[in-house]
Amino acid sequence: MQCHFDRSGEISISMKKFSKEDIDDMLDKLEQMHPNAECELQYGTPFELLVAVILSAQCTDKRVNQVTEKLFKVYNTPEQFAELEDEDLAPYIFSCGFYRNKAHNIISASRDIVDKFDGKVPGTIQELMTLAGVGKKTANVVYAVAYGGDAIAVDTHVLRLANRIGFCDSDDPLKVEKALMEILPKDKWSHAHHLLIHHGRYTCSSRKPECGSCLICDYCRQYLNE
Repeated sequence: MQCHFDRSGEISISMKKFSKEDIDDMLDKLEQMHPNAECELQYGTPFELLVAVILSAQCTDKRVNQVTEKLFKVYNTPEQFAELEDEDLAPYIFSCGFYRNKAHNIISASRDIVDKFDGKVPGTIQELMTLAGVGKKTANVVYAVAYGGDAIAVDTHVLRLANRIGFCDSDDPLKVEKALMEILPKDKWSHAHHLLIHHGRYTCSSRKPECGSCLICDYCRQYLNE
């Protein structure tokens, strides 16, 4: 398949690029390369995952895990975070970057969870997105990872690979998400999201992709055009 965007911004999909068999083969080969592809954020509850995902924006999972290992020993429930002010949380998450915005978003989301959902993290994408500071990517991750739902979260790795491989041509995460939902089997959305993240993190990096060790390079538009 190849995705194109017309002037209205709508996605049109052609079957000329990748067949269903091609997609299945790519997913199988990505699975061979990354057999342990799963969420690398450490968490114990859906709420802890939500906090970790918010902290992960523009930050590595490794750094987030270092921060939350200490943070969750002090605060780890919506009720506890809801009682904080931004300046109370900021020192704990300073090293994650953008700590003022992240502190505000985490506390605001916690208050919404307490006030609107009786202290329980909602289990649908639509409800998750009603929480202050929670966008589509964060909602998709929590829905897929914490609740086992079918969703594709488009982070920087997924965005880069979707364009490099030739799944689509767009820098808009929502358009890329829609394109991938059309291309990939629904029951594989969540796992494919992790496969693409791991591939982007450990093989197809932004600056120096390791094409020589990539099992899907024969499908990759960028590789074939070089």
